[in-house]
Amino acid sequence: MEQCPYTLEQLKAMQAVDVRTVDPATLRDIRDVTVNTDLPKQERILDFMRQIGNPYCYRHGKYVVKVSFTDTDVTLEDRLLSYIRSKCR
Repeated sequence: MEQCPYTLEQLKAMQAVDVRTVDPATLRDIRDVTVNTDLPKQERILDFMRQIGNPYCYRHGKYVVKVSFTDTDVTLEDRLLSYIRSKCR
């Protein structure tokens, strides 16, 4: 099995990118990323990381997207359901 293409230090540096000061031209557009869904999960993750460059900060067209995670057992699905319920009251 392949290893992560980045060191822990590189990943921390990518995570620390400030969306207010990053040059959008240095970021890859997620719309150009195509992941082969026939690959096993681990290989799909590595393929995505190789293609996107910085998995924490990328572009979607003219928009810069910053992704962050908290250390919790709550899933993204749980958060989305909670958000949708709060808007439907």
